[in-house]
Amino acid sequence: MELILGAGPVVKLVLLVLAYFSIVSWAIIFLKFRVVRRAIIDSDRFLDFFWAKKRFDLIGQGLKDFSQSPLTVLFREGYQELLRGSRQPSEGGGPSAELGRSANVARALRRATTSETQRLEKYLTFLATTGSTAPFIGLFGTVWGIMDSFHGIGKTGSASLAVVAPGISEALIATAIGLVAAIPAVMAYNHFVNKVNVLTGEMDNFCQEFLNIVQRMGRD
Repeated sequence: MELILGAGPVVKLVLLVLAYFSIVSWAIIFLKFRVVRRAIIDSDRFLDFFWAKKRFDLIGQGLKDFSQSPLTVLFREGYQELLRGSRQPSEGGGPSAELGRSANVARALRRATTSETQRLEKYLTFLATTGSTAPFIGLFGTVWGIMDSFHGIGKTGSASLAVVAPGISEALIATAIGLVAAIPAVMAYNHFVNKVNVLTGEMDNFCQEFLNIVQRMGRD
């Protein structure tokens, strides 16, 4: 704390910026940890429920128990599109009508997948920005602090260790704080990107299974 209070105004400004990045990053980390964890748990539970029930109407009645799962959004969008298609009489009917209905359901699933992927990836760019820029912001504060120290040495005319060391140590605190902000942000970003990729893979697999079921229903 003594080093921070003894730093120059520019270094203090740099430390404030780094503190902002660090506080917001930790808030995002806690938020994403809760959101992604609930999404994974609810998705696993929803898949068990989906394959146990097997009937779309029964599955649709139980969606509220898995509200954090992106798969429930996909199912709801696909099922609603399926119901709209069945209520609208198609001209001629036959295989072409079934293909059109499957195509509409596929589009609804793609839109829902994109929307849910964006929701899960929300705020991750801030973690990436913190991880890539915080060390450089801290380095800027260190360079500025060292320049300020050398300027002070020039004015006093003394280059002894007792004169140089305090200024340099005050400057280096900016680099240290930059790394403190960047390292957790990088680790969290890589962790959450990996989890989101797993959930995106599950969404792709679920869309394919849903479409297969819709196509089999059309042939029966």
